[in-house]
Amino acid sequence: MACILAIESSCDETAAAVVDDGTRILSNIISSQIDLHAKYGGVVPELASRAHLEKIVPVVREACRQAGLDYAALDAIAVTQGPGLVGSLLVGVSYAKALAWSLGKPLVAVNHLEGHIHAVLLEAAQKGEAGKIEFPVVTLVVSGGHTALYLVSREPLADVKGFHYSYRLVGHTLDDAAGEAYDKVAKLLGLGYPGGPVIDRLARRGDSSAIAFTRPHLKRARPYDFSFSGIKTAVARLVDRDGLRQEAGQRRAQPDRPLDDLVAQPTLDLLASFQRAVVEDLAERTLAAADDFHARAVFVSGGVAANSLLRKTFAEECAIRGVPVFFPSVALSTDNAAMIAAAAYPKFLAGEFAGHDLNADPSLPLGV
Repeated sequence: MACILAIESSCDETAAAVVDDGTRILSNIISSQIDLHAKYGGVVPELASRAHLEKIVPVVREACRQAGLDYAALDAIAVTQGPGLVGSLLVGVSYAKALAWSLGKPLVAVNHLEGHIHAVLLEAAQKGEAGKIEFPVVTLVVSGGHTALYLVSREPLADVKGFHYSYRLVGHTLDDAAGEAYDKVAKLLGLGYPGGPVIDRLARRGDSSAIAFTRPHLKRARPYDFSFSGIKTAVARLVDRDGLRQEAGQRRAQPDRPLDDLVAQPTLDLLASFQRAVVEDLAERTLAAADDFHARAVFVSGGVAANSLLRKTFAEECAIRGVPVFFPSVALSTDNAAMIAAAAYPKFLAGEFAGHDLNADPSLPLGV
């Protein structure tokens, strides 16, 4: 048994959680910065790091309070080392190092992307379904900052009851992440920030076959690499061609009016077609990798994994193939610290501890 306090501050969420034995969530606290960044249409790094400085102490204290534990009862401190915004990461890493040193507790460094993968395992443990997962697994991590495909394997640890996980990067975006494309399209159309949830909701009222977007043809790329800058540019051209900028301007000028009253059918059709193209591309490349690598299961995680069409499409396509697909809950899909604690647990069992010279790494890779 091990109680791990984890800290996550890679972007615009200040989060802390206490997880017992890598599977039981005792607390999971998130302080969101959405309202802070909404008027800019995206995350402003300097504002994000300042907000982390203000929130990290109360968030960590609340995580321990809700868990019913004092600091002395913790077995380790875990923290996101990267990738992410360097200023935001430094707040979490510096605080975690100081806390671990002052308590005499081991420090565990976690890759943010590894956290998203372990969010699926954590969710399965919460549902009592962990025993149903067989490896290797192809995992799609899809969010505002990342779109990557990993082949995940695991082996039993030699001396303790647990597993060692290994990650092979088999594909990633060559430009925009999928969630970033959602945010930029939403900003272009005056739909607010973040773009993913609002586009998902509005797209249900549109005709997804109204516009046929050209699929990207990537030169010198792996077959499982992604690109979303082209579809973002195509949307901008259609906005100009169809005279949708004036409507977008009206939405920006009337932020207090219900959004649904300000979105005409051509915009709804554009959103539905955009979402369909993105989801189909994500699903086709992920499932092609699952077929080629003989995966025993598919994981889909990250903020965009909360998208309703994405979940429906993966569920249907995986059912056809007879391959199980696993998602985290919506709460564990977005950035949170419980997933960081879950990813830290195997490292804790293996004695993989970080030194007090640990530094933030905004470009920290996962796998090879």
